[in-house]
Amino acid sequence: MLVRRAAFERAGLARVHFDLRYNLTPDEFRVEGELIAIGPLYDDEALGALTSELESSGLVYFEDFAEMSGNWPPWLMIYARGG
Repeated sequence: MLVRRAAFERAGLARVHFDLRYNLTPDEFRVEGELIAIGPLYDDEALGALTSELESSGLVYFEDFAEMSGNWPPWLMIYARGG
């Protein structure tokens, strides 16, 4: 999941909550400039739960956050940045 950092902070969300709720490692919650990358999420229901949680916090899907699901080979690296 990619979340705009400004939206995450505006909603008063805290990293520790997501680390505990989704059992994230340091590499599974990354802040890169204006984007926050959460995942991968290994539980099939976690993506829906995370989406609902972000929306209930006032974030708007596609405006403030978007999912990037898919299986990629380990040699493929994706680079994204907020603009």
